[in-house]
Amino acid sequence: MRALTWQGRRDVRVETVPDPVLQQPDDVIVRITSTGICGSDLHLYEVLGPFLDPGDVLGHEPMGVVEEVGPEVTAVARGDRVVVPFNVSCGTCFMCAQGLHSQCETTQVHAYGSGAALFGYTKLYGQVPGGQAEYLRVPFGNTLPIKVPDGPPDDRFVYLSDVLPTAWQAVEYAAVPPGGSVTVLGLGPIGDMATRIARHRGAETVIGVDLVNDRLERASRHGVTCLDLRRHHKDLADTIRELTDGRGTDAVIDAVGMEAHGSPVTKAAQWATGLLPDALAQPFLQKAGVDRLGALYAAIDVVRRGGTISLSGVYGGAMDPLPLLQMFDKQIQLRMGQANVWRWVPEILPLLTDDDVLGVDDFATHHLPLEDAAKAYATFQAKEDGMIKTLLRP
Repeated sequence: MRALTWQGRRDVRVETVPDPVLQQPDDVIVRITSTGICGSDLHLYEVLGPFLDPGDVLGHEPMGVVEEVGPEVTAVARGDRVVVPFNVSCGTCFMCAQGLHSQCETTQVHAYGSGAALFGYTKLYGQVPGGQAEYLRVPFGNTLPIKVPDGPPDDRFVYLSDVLPTAWQAVEYAAVPPGGSVTVLGLGPIGDMATRIARHRGAETVIGVDLVNDRLERASRHGVTCLDLRRHHKDLADTIRELTDGRGTDAVIDAVGMEAHGSPVTKAAQWATGLLPDALAQPFLQKAGVDRLGALYAAIDVVRRGGTISLSGVYGGAMDPLPLLQMFDKQIQLRMGQANVWRWVPEILPLLTDDDVLGVDDFATHHLPLEDAAKAYATFQAKEDGMIKTLLRP
């Protein structure tokens, strides 16, 4: 089959690799019909190379049609249309029963002290082959695939794999009160969707911050008050307080993560680490790695006293300095973590089957064949061609 493989920093290639096969009696094989490129895929493209091997298949936002099922699979059958969550979760362990599928005890990666395995996302999370491919082996066939109805195009359902549950959890964790206010830092796919979900769930004031014109214009069309970071870099918090009776917003969602704009020294350190041999770079990143914290520092400044910060952007630093005095003084509540996909599916799926409440049908800015994946990664990383969300068609 054809699949997108990692070969090195800023080097991904579509190659012919072996077809996946059933390995366990409850496995299924899914023929992929749509698969997204996620903002966190760019962390693999730039920063997390020491935890990848050449040839690793990337991607964690797939959906498709069941082609083959193991002898113990009863929940889905050949020909069923399914979305594959990015968490590789069993659905039956203690953590899954708590709705913490990203902490699944069956697939936790003990070698690195990590939570549940993820599709297409480094040794830190199990080095499981990903879904930017023609076919994907999916374990836990009775509990992991999300069966969706025939009829609407893939764009209606594919975001159940990551974008929708990640944005939904970000808003849930932000605990925006009814009629309250929220600032969303970063208007990429997760941040953009988080603004839509926040408005759907009753937030009265939704402020979005970014520095890419296409993202700002797109969010503005959905009723978001948008601030251009290029203009408000030094007075962002003051500007937001002026919009919120001098307090700041009730909540802030950081949808940026470890590669925030700015922080040139930290950026240089990340690049230098990536040039080290893996045997040196891996322990350094695990024990002394740092993130670009511009977005998180902004969140701490912007949120009102007693407010909540919700982190959905991926962070990985073990030595990140945090302003704990300010956080304690402002009585900030902080929630974070990988999205627990299946926890939120029952709440989100009715919004997709009845009508396009969240505007997913035209959420993608680009639809490209899988063979164009390498070019799409480069375009997405450079924030060019108006690319905000890309779906690949194997």
